[in-house]
Amino acid sequence: MTRLSWPNRVTLLRILLIAPFVIALMSIRESDWARWGAVGIFFLMAVSDSLDGWLARRLSEQTPLGMFLDPLADKLVVTSAVILLGHHATCVPGKAIPHAVIVVAIGKDPFVVVGFLLVSLVMGQVFIQPRRAGKWCTGLQLAMVVSVLLWPELRGLAAPLGRLPDLLWWSATVVAIMAAIDYYRLGMAHTAPAAETEHADNETEGTS
Repeated sequence: MTRLSWPNRVTLLRILLIAPFVIALMSIRESDWARWGAVGIFFLMAVSDSLDGWLARRLSEQTPLGMFLDPLADKLVVTSAVILLGHHATCVPGKAIPHAVIVVAIGKDPFVVVGFLLVSLVMGQVFIQPRRAGKWCTGLQLAMVVSVLLWPELRGLAAPLGRLPDLLWWSATVVAIMAAIDYYRLGMAHTAPAAETEHADNETEGTS
């Protein structure tokens, strides 16, 4: 039986924390303590995100499972957060995430996943390759979530800080579109040689 590595255990803990995070988000309108509870849980998830990466490098336990679970945890956090923080019944009062931002944030990931599956089918192997644009997109989306949660305090400190969530969510949207294009180009670059090889094999069989 394969032992679950410590980095993967930490990542699984982060995934489990999504449940109380969502519960806290759903209660934002009822209590300001719920909003701070969501901020606290988000902070724990951010710490665990850094910890599992550090452990993986420290223990030399970077596994395919970890490469899959780590971005999955981030996507689950972002998806649940943008949906709830964009809904009128569960958003931070006065600062709901626009629907266009939600559509792009959620729509990019199925596009990328389907692309990876198609590339894997063509190449005959599982294909997972994190990209810089994807990492930047996730980072901006996570920063957007925490800025929206802290918006009442930010606008109280200084007027420009009150615009931070707007700046982050539109920046995240632009980068998400760029990341989707980047993944598409990457997929095309990997499938083209395989398609050419298959075409050449078919021509060889046809002339034999």
